[in-house]
Order: sequence, then C-alpha cells, then structure tokens
Amino acid sequence: MIARVEDVDWTALNHARLSDALDALKDWAAQSDADRSSRRWREKRAPANAPPSALDLLVAGFGLTTFERALLLLAAGAELDPAVAALSAPSPPTFAFALGMLPEPEWAALAASAPLRAYRLVDAVRDAATSLIQAVARIDERVLHYLTGVTALDARLAGEVEILEPDAALVPTHDALATRIGAAWSDSGAPAAIALFGADETIRRGIAAAGAARAGLGLLAIDAPTIAALAHEELGNRLRLWEREAILMHSALFVDASAVDAADAAAASAVRRAAERLARPLVLATSARWRPLRRRTIPMEARKPPRAEQRALWSGGLAARDLRDDETVSRLVAQFDFGAHAIAGALDAAALAGGDPPLSERLWEAAREQTRQPLQDVAERIEAVATWDDLVLPERQREQLRDIGRHVAGQTTVYDDWDFAAPGSRGLGVTALFAGASGTGKTLAAEVLARELRLDLHRVDLASVMSKYIGETEKSLRRLFEGAESGGTILFFDEADALFGKRTTVKDSHDRYANVAIDYLLQRMESYRGLAVLATNMKSALDPAFVRRIRFIVDFPFPNETQRAHLWRRVFPSSAPLAPLDAERLARLSVAGGTIRNIALSAAFRAAERRAPIAPGDLRAAAHAELLKLERPIPVGFAETFGD
Repeated sequence: MIARVEDVDWTALNHARLSDALDALKDWAAQSDADRSSRRWREKRAPANAPPSALDLLVAGFGLTTFERALLLLAAGAELDPAVAALSAPSPPTFAFALGMLPEPEWAALAASAPLRAYRLVDAVRDAATSLIQAVARIDERVLHYLTGVTALDARLAGEVEILEPDAALVPTHDALATRIGAAWSDSGAPAAIALFGADETIRRGIAAAGAARAGLGLLAIDAPTIAALAHEELGNRLRLWEREAILMHSALFVDASAVDAADAAAASAVRRAAERLARPLVLATSARWRPLRRRTIPMEARKPPRAEQRALWSGGLAARDLRDDETVSRLVAQFDFGAHAIAGALDAAALAGGDPPLSERLWEAAREQTRQPLQDVAERIEAVATWDDLVLPERQREQLRDIGRHVAGQTTVYDDWDFAAPGSRGLGVTALFAGASGTGKTLAAEVLARELRLDLHRVDLASVMSKYIGETEKSLRRLFEGAESGGTILFFDEADALFGKRTTVKDSHDRYANVAIDYLLQRMESYRGLAVLATNMKSALDPAFVRRIRFIVDFPFPNETQRAHLWRRVFPSSAPLAPLDAERLARLSVAGGTIRNIALSAAFRAAERRAPIAPGDLRAAAHAELLKLERPIPVGFAETFGD
C-alpha cells in the first residue's frame, strides 16, 4: 500500500524519483575508482512535503543499507534502463560486479539470511558450477512492479493470500476491540500477535481489518489449510514470501485457524509455528482459545454482539427501508444470535422475497435460512410438517412438550431481561431426553416442537458421529455445535445411547478418550442456548450422571389399543381411496405408530399397483411383511385383525 497525498500525482512523482535514482547510479558508475572512493552517493532531492516513493518505502520496510539499496537499483535498472544494463555488459550484473562498483560494499548483504535474498528482493541466479560471487543479481518480478508503482498481489500467492477490507461500521462492542488492536500495533517495539477467539469467522475478519486500519495498516489473510499442508522445509520459504507481501502492501497478517481444528495436532502445530515465526503484526483467529504463542501475544475474545446491539441492527436495517416492527424484532433477537452480516443478509432476503407473506414472516424465514448453511454438512435437516393433532400421546407427555416450547420461547426474557443467566453460561441450554421404543413418536414430537416454534430441525445420528479414532468424535461435535450457535435450529440426537451409555471403565487410551468425548458433549449441551433433544430406545442404558443434567425427560409409552385405533384413523390422507376399514379391529395388532405408518404406506403401494382402493388384504400383506422385518412372530388371530 503506497502512501498518497491529496493533489499530488503520485505515479508521476514515483517514476521521476525512480528515474533520478537510476541517473544517480549511472553517474556513480561513470566515476573512476579513485573518485568513487572519495565521494558519497548523491541523488536529486525530492520536492518538499512530497510523499515517499516506492523505493523509499521498500528501503525503510526491509531496513536496507546503502549498498543493498544500490544493488536493488542495479538489478532493477538492468530491466528498465538500457544504459544501466550496459554498465555490466556483455553480461548481466553479478554480485562480483556490484561489490566492485557500488558504494559501501559489504559481503554480508549477499548472505541468504540478509534482506535482499531472504525476502527474494534479488535472486542469485546461477547453476551448480557457479560460485555465489559470480551469480547474476536478478530482481524479482513482483518487486520490480512495486518499484514502478504497481501494487497488485504477487500472482504466486493467488489462493493463499486475500486482501481484507474493513467494514464500513462495526457495532460498539466490536469497534472497541478494533481500537484495542490498533493501539497494540501503534506501540513501539516488536509487533504483537493478537489471539482473537470466539464468535464466527465473519466477525473475526471484520474486527481484525478494522483494527489494522486503526493502525494505518492494510490486512492480508493467509489461508490456514495452506500453512498446514506445507512440508516443514517449504514453510520457511513461504513465510518469507507472505512477510514480503505484507511489507510491500504495508499490511498486517491475518490467519484464521478455525479451518484447522485444534484436535488435528499436526495441522495446529504447523499454524502455531507459522504464527510464531512471522515478524509482522498478526491476528491469529480461532473459534476457541489456544494456548499462548511463543511471542508477545494479546488475547481478545470476539463474541456475537450483545442482544441490545443486535436489536439496534435489526431496527436500524428496517428503518433504512422505512419500516418498523418492534414486536418482530423482539422475537428475532430472542431466538437468533446473529452478527451484523447475518442480520444484513436476512434483511436483504426478506426485502427481496416480497409477495403476500407479511413482513414478520418473511424476516423470520430469512433468519432461519441464515442458520442452515453451517449445518448442511454435519446434520440432516428434517422438514417439520407434523402438528399436535398428529401426535398421539397421553396428556402428561403433551404438557411436557408444551413446557419445553415455553422454555425455548422465553429464554431471552428469563435469561437476559430477568438476569437468570448472570451466574454463567452453564446450564442455560434446554435439553430434553425422549425415551421410548422405536416408532412411539419421538421424532414426530421433535417435528411438532420445531413447527410450533418455527425453527429448523436437524437430526444427528450419534452412532455415525462416534469414531474409533482419538479426537475425531470431539471434532465432529465441535463442528456441529459451532454450526448451530446462531440458534435457529433444534438439534435432534438419534440413537443417544450410542454415546451416552454407562461410561466405560478406562482400560486403555481409547476408553479414556471416549469418556472425554462424552464430557465434552455434556459441556457443550449445557452452554448451548438452543434446544437439544436426545432420543433413546434404552433409557436404562444411560449413565445416571448424564440423566441428572437433562432438564426434561419425556417417556414415550407404547400406544394402548385406544391410541392405536386413533393412529389408524389418522394414518391415511383424506385423498387416499379406502375400502371400508375397521380402525378398532386394526388396533388389536400391537404395533407402535411408526410401524402403523409403514404398514399403511406399503399397503398404499400395493393398492396403487392394482389401481384399486386400499383394502384389508393390502394391509394384511403389508403387516405380515413388516412383522417379518422386525423379526416378530405372527400373532394368533392375525388374519381376523384385518377382517379376513
């Protein structure tokens, strides 16, 4: 990034200053050895109050000596000015030529660790048989472009480095963090590393870019997976290129390590090494706090905006569209935990949707859509269409489900407005255990709650989350909860006994890490400000220590005959063609609601094949196949159940 002064044509000035420097080099070369030994290097003075040229900025940024500056000019002139190229003709300029002709020569400037070669400002071009002193001094193409005033990113870093621009405005909480970062980098001495953790990637990037701007710096983001993928011997060379780019662009560096999970020890170690070796002002961003780096490090936590600031963002966005809906804003703030970008995205989506739905519905659906992307790869979204009428349960269980809904809907009032959350974040999550045999309505009840609360429902198969590899279960669960943090979803953990069974006795490291994964999940559930529902077919298999930490336990009983009759009457859609069926007779078959639905569906396909109404014979054949699938015996009087 090149400094500019108002009313000054910097490009023309820079070209003039570079031309003057090359003229000085040619004048110096024209002197005799005796004259050069008794004279000092001289250049035409810059106009008063003129901004620094690219050469001035480069020399200051890399701390070049007089000889190093002159050698850089010699290599640049060989590309830009035929008269400079002719100085060493017929060969290109070598290090030997530079040492013999340039002012204040020093052998140390040619070392691989000195700025010219360490940062690849000038390359030593030679073959295996050529000594260093005879190597050609060739300026790097990126550096040559910089000296002429071109500031585009190095093409070799495409896909690895990104320029981050600061947001137009930050919420007050995030603005205060940006100010702290700017102050830390304005101090003298070695630049600090900022360990910025928490919130989401968009928020971390916005705070870091604004903090860099406060210090008069740009911000370059380095791709963390690229760091982790580099071999150890390649990392040093790449670090120098990234540092060089940051100096040329007058920028700090930003590495978001959340893409490299801390549970992946090798990847996390590579990112740590890079962060410790980079000498530029640096933001190391992570979703959770990492242990301190072995360099001056200032930890800062970047949380989502507090509810009051989120309310202001929603209200301000509506006001900018000449709209106002305080009641809807209150409901949105109560349910969704969004940053500024997510709120702006929801407002834009709601405005574009238009049409018949009222504004409140469009805003709510747009907010739900914002929460789906982070979960699409870690959980299955279930379309919640079931209603209370579809749920056949005793009144006690129905009231428990309504109570769960009250706790979810009233969280902001109780926790925030009434300060019940003041002691801490543990225990704030609404957790429920749904226990009962397969097919008794556990998933259906979760659907009813999701539809009632107008939230998404995401199913997590804990049996598939469990991994035999150490740390992998914890890694999957971390991704899940981080994706669900925005609050627009109900997490439905199926087959909960796969992870929450009685804890294993520690016999080896795998047992120990299995228990660590259980403890980790319990901690995340306690701090998750949403609804987590766990379903199990074997309540007795659960660890009592875990059960005590569940707020609601809902037992789903096997339906009695009266309830089964009700299920049979409701299982067929009104548009389905039916032969006369006796629901009370069908209810004699002792099966759960899920099995009843499977039988009805299979019978419908049989009838469709015959192009006839669904008849008792279709149900009997479908029920027979279902019982065989479940490995259950065919009961006495089975045929009579269907009126055969």
